[in-house]
Amino acid sequence: MNAPSTATRAPQCQNAQPRPALDRQNQELFTSIPARWTVERLKFVAKLNPSPLEVRDLAPDTEVSFVPMEAVGERGGLDLARTIQIADASSGYSYFRDGDVIVAKITPCFENQKGALAVGLHNGIGFGTTELHVLRPKARMDGRFLFYLTLGHGFRSFGAANMYGAGGQQRVSGDFVETWQQPIPPVSEQRRIAEFLDRKTARIDALVADEENLGDLLFEERSALISRAVRKGLDPTSPMKASHVQWLGDIPANWRTSRIKFVARLRSGHTPSRQHPEYWENCTIPWFGLADVWQIRDGRTEYVRETAERVSELGLANSAARLLPMGTVLLSRTASVGFSAIAGVDMATTQDFANWVCGPDLRPEYLLYVLRSMQGEFQRMTMGSTHQTIYMPDVGRLVTPIPPLEEQDRIVAFVRSNTTRIDTLIARVEAAALRLTELRTALISAAVTGQIDVGEAAA
Repeated sequence: MNAPSTATRAPQCQNAQPRPALDRQNQELFTSIPARWTVERLKFVAKLNPSPLEVRDLAPDTEVSFVPMEAVGERGGLDLARTIQIADASSGYSYFRDGDVIVAKITPCFENQKGALAVGLHNGIGFGTTELHVLRPKARMDGRFLFYLTLGHGFRSFGAANMYGAGGQQRVSGDFVETWQQPIPPVSEQRRIAEFLDRKTARIDALVADEENLGDLLFEERSALISRAVRKGLDPTSPMKASHVQWLGDIPANWRTSRIKFVARLRSGHTPSRQHPEYWENCTIPWFGLADVWQIRDGRTEYVRETAERVSELGLANSAARLLPMGTVLLSRTASVGFSAIAGVDMATTQDFANWVCGPDLRPEYLLYVLRSMQGEFQRMTMGSTHQTIYMPDVGRLVTPIPPLEEQDRIVAFVRSNTTRIDTLIARVEAAALRLTELRTALISAAVTGQIDVGEAAA
């Protein structure tokens, strides 16, 4: 696939001059800028986090847009399906209006380039999560140019490096945003740059969407392959019989079905008391929890061995948690529902997991593939619940087909061989999408720092 060439070999800007004095934080970002550009701190060209008192005179029942974090797109775009009344948004939310630029300030949303130029807001006004910084362009700043500079590599990389807070709750400070130094062209040139980037990023986004669609098709093929193999076997000529299980349908005549708990010991996880530090000190036992689900979300990892936390033997001895043997099949049943894996080492889990220790009639790998073919069933079991959970009595009623052991082994070998081939293709598609995304960021960074002449690049 041929990518646009403007960012890979950017023409040098014309009439370049040595850069003005810059803060040490971004000296290396700007080798030179056009002579007509200036270097400004953002606070001089944009107002940070304007006050919602601006709309205090509106009727309390005025409908305005409501934007939670999930409605903010990566690299632009807002989902404006939700509304809220002014009276309900008077405090505790970020405020913005049409033409403002919003930037997610919490990790990992900031690193993932969540942000947007606010346009099309209901009655021109929006309120949203407090985890947003709002930038309102002043007279010398075009809103679209401001949006693009917040996507640039410099702003995002230095912002991430200057986050405050501990653990997973780090944030970009308002002080960093206000004091960020940025080369600023005249407004007319800002608009030309924004128009150039509108066109170029639209082309790149279309290519990324094509790659993502191809990836989705490959994932669907992968899921269908697993589902066919574990439900119907590998011999299309095999006589079939009714399983009397709705999601399973007909199965080969020499197979049987059983509730999983009758062919594998069902165990729930548990969390030892956090009130006892000794349960969490000098720990050696892996303890798999929701913080580890990221490892298995893509459905391609079979065995898990590393965990974010470990628990002590004392903690296990004084709780309902159990040490599960290597080979135990894990299923997430709370919040992140329906993700599965096999314990690659002895470990314990939180109560958010149902765990099966397979008996002599069931291979762990075959059960894993059965669980991965049951996503529709898991969705049905959690549908309509505000707290996404599969309760243990429902887990106890889950059914699996049971082929003869040698057939389970053949199915596992077949699935592994064919999913490895598909996974190789998926990896190539993901790499292509990543390269295009990196190209997009490089193009934006070069354009908003004056490293390319957009007139020449467009030609």
